[in-house]
Amino acid sequence: MKLKSILLFATMVTASLPFFAANAASDDLELLKPGVLQVATEGTDPPYSMRMPNGQLDGLEIRVMKEVARRLHLQYQPVITKWDSILVGLQANQFDMSSAAMDITPARQKAIVFSDGWIESGGRIIIPKDSAIKSAQDLKNKRIGAQVSSTYAQLAVDHGAILKNYVDVTAAVQDMVNGNIDGVINDSIGNAYLIQDMHLPFTQTPDYVSRIQKGFAFKKGKPHLVAAVNKALAEMKADGTYAKLVTPIVGFDPAPKNPVRTLPQ
Repeated sequence: MKLKSILLFATMVTASLPFFAANAASDDLELLKPGVLQVATEGTDPPYSMRMPNGQLDGLEIRVMKEVARRLHLQYQPVITKWDSILVGLQANQFDMSSAAMDITPARQKAIVFSDGWIESGGRIIIPKDSAIKSAQDLKNKRIGAQVSSTYAQLAVDHGAILKNYVDVTAAVQDMVNGNIDGVINDSIGNAYLIQDMHLPFTQTPDYVSRIQKGFAFKKGKPHLVAAVNKALAEMKADGTYAKLVTPIVGFDPAPKNPVRTLPQ
């Protein structure tokens, strides 16, 4: 009986090792709550973060972060946060990190830490498939729509286009459907989502009028968590999981070929 009890106990301990190992690893990640990855997201920024008809969160950043958390043996817990509160929330330790689609810029890198660039975006031109516009060099004197006061509106002017301003990009695209403008400049990821989601007979020019990478954001002083997220991202891209998760939403793999790397803390 004693021998059976010892063997049973040994079996139970062995079976529990992965659980204990995962928890031990998570304890080193500077988390606010052991075993839980609390991540800020807007929930209202398609295709990055959005509510589905059933109320569940979905989107590019949601799918990627769920997989990151799974690979780190952590429970993924989204924290719905307004865009203008994210940086304040990071500094106040209201969540562990943010997955909101934030451009990596030198100014922001002084205040917070970014993961390696996880998605590449930038301004691209939506055009009808039979358009004479093939690149940004063809915009001169063309009727181009953009969201009012956006950087894309200024880029249209810089390239000699006849600018028409819109409250949002959806209105601009609808005006192009009606034949009133020749193209629309907007975020390339947003463009791809609109074309796919609305089944539009449009495409994007192959070139960019601007280019930017987005990174997950962290408060300074979390080197282990940043390193763990970067490792999970790299593995996801290498084994094809990243592409499988995001391609159904936008129709292509937007992973940066040369990611902006995390700056030393």
